[in-house]
Amino acid sequence: MSASRPMPAVDYCAALVRDLDRDRYVADLFAPAARRGALFALHAFNIEVSRVREAITNPMAGEVRLQWWSEALIGNGRGDVRANPVAGALLDAIETHRLPRETFFALLDARIFDLYDDAMPTVNDLEGYAGETSSALIRLATLILSGTAGAASAEAAGHAGVAYAVTGILRSFPIHARRGQCYVPLDVLAAHGLTREDAVSGRSSSALVAALADLRALAQRHYEAALGALSGVEASELPAFLPLMLVPGDLAALERPHDPFAAVPATSALSRLWRLWRGAGALRRAASAG
Repeated sequence: MSASRPMPAVDYCAALVRDLDRDRYVADLFAPAARRGALFALHAFNIEVSRVREAITNPMAGEVRLQWWSEALIGNGRGDVRANPVAGALLDAIETHRLPRETFFALLDARIFDLYDDAMPTVNDLEGYAGETSSALIRLATLILSGTAGAASAEAAGHAGVAYAVTGILRSFPIHARRGQCYVPLDVLAAHGLTREDAVSGRSSSALVAALADLRALAQRHYEAALGALSGVEASELPAFLPLMLVPGDLAALERPHDPFAAVPATSALSRLWRLWRGAGALRRAASAG
């Protein structure tokens, strides 16, 4: 009996994104078939580097993993880098679509924050972190989709990435708190008389609820700014922005009374799929406005 053939790298990436980042997987399906492989590779790479914290026993081991990716992108990776299906598919996407490697290096540097338990210092720092991770992914996706993404998509990607990332941080608040991670900026906490310890204590309070409401407001402002910036974005680039359309529903769910340490109000997979499908039309309308 012959051995089964290994899964092609692009198919491996598609399966990884489908299983672990369903929102972006569905959004990628709205892209032309010829571009989907590169999008799957980009988003599979993001999965690999965003879950390093889950696979390590100490931060230095995590830095070694992130360094491996940096060296792979430079071309100095040890061994057969392309034996890693995500790395192989990503390198093909970078070469085919001429993606800027410096954007990937900035993303990897930003991900070092995830490995430690240091608190996010300020709102500006949080926006910078989101910009170098979430916004960068959107910007890279627009380059894959159009090849010549302009200033309009760059501005929209900046705001959309922050809105989506901050909303994701709020949805993941119970997980981060259990790990001792604090993405709620210290200046937001201090404004409500709180410290980093309060944000990971497991004890809810009206002050903490108010601090999290400030983050919801931050995400909402960037969502609205992203919508405003979408006018002038090429129609071909819109699939890169599709996950943004989940933000209003997620923020509305987070606004419902709940213990932020115990659970986050859930939305069904079918509901998210419907919101993405409906959001595709809303994006087209926003892009054609003005």
